[in-house]
Amino acid sequence: MKSVLPFLALIAIGAAWGATQPLAKIAVSDGYRHFGLIFWQLVIGGALLVPLCLLRGKPVVWGRAQIGLYVFVAVIGTVLPGIASYSAAIHLPSGVLSILLSSVPMLSLPIALAMGLEGFSRRRFWGLALGLVGVALLVLPQASLPDGVPVFWIGVALLSSIFYALEGNVIAKWGTIGLDAMQVLAGASLVGIVISAPLAIYTGQFINPLGPWQGPDYALVAAAILHAGAYSGYVWLVGLAGSVFAAQVSYLVTLFGVTWAMIFLGEGYSGWIWAALTVMMAGVSLVMPRRRGLVQDRAVRQTTTV
Repeated sequence: MKSVLPFLALIAIGAAWGATQPLAKIAVSDGYRHFGLIFWQLVIGGALLVPLCLLRGKPVVWGRAQIGLYVFVAVIGTVLPGIASYSAAIHLPSGVLSILLSSVPMLSLPIALAMGLEGFSRRRFWGLALGLVGVALLVLPQASLPDGVPVFWIGVALLSSIFYALEGNVIAKWGTIGLDAMQVLAGASLVGIVISAPLAIYTGQFINPLGPWQGPDYALVAAAILHAGAYSGYVWLVGLAGSVFAAQVSYLVTLFGVTWAMIFLGEGYSGWIWAALTVMMAGVSLVMPRRRGLVQDRAVRQTTTV
């Protein structure tokens, strides 16, 4: 059973994380916009993650350096990509958003090379090239996107992937000041609340939690809970099976995201989009670290990523 548990957990985490894209599509369907959604996403996430940190005996630390880290993760890892992804979700099919999100590992590669974190690799270069081909399959053919959807929104959606890639590389280079991933995300959630609250109020995007509640409200809450739960599960899985094994969840997030969109949103896709999905998955497989096996060495088992 122990040998099966990591694989079952990987599937469950991928399914939960993959569901957040269709839920985001529902959340923006009735006029809710990015700052209001980001604020409540952070409130719900913080309400779940902070107690989890306390239960683990690793509370959020509030030193000057830690606060700087929280601000960076909140802005680059949540607020800015949230603006891009929620804005794009208004216009693009949820499945396309899931496919574009899989570009994060590929976009991370040139940033890692520029920062001196990675050496040149032909295998990863071809993975990046396949990622570009996948994006081209979404952008260039006229039949790839629904009628009337400007290609511009593909670029907006990719901005969120760029921010995630930048966040990951900066943390890989300078570390998390002795904090683990869950502590960082919990602290960033609390800081993000302070950042996003005035933005939501000033722009008139604040969402009244008193109701009446409708589909978008439930979708927002469900997405926030699933995200926090999936992330917590991911951190647990890294400790159980290693970071390289846990990183394979990126494939499942995309595949489940497309599947849930088809089942619950009734989305259908052209052959170009299916081709883009296939090419992007191939690209991800090339840029991902080579698998070292389920049992990792002690150093890798204790490594987590934000």
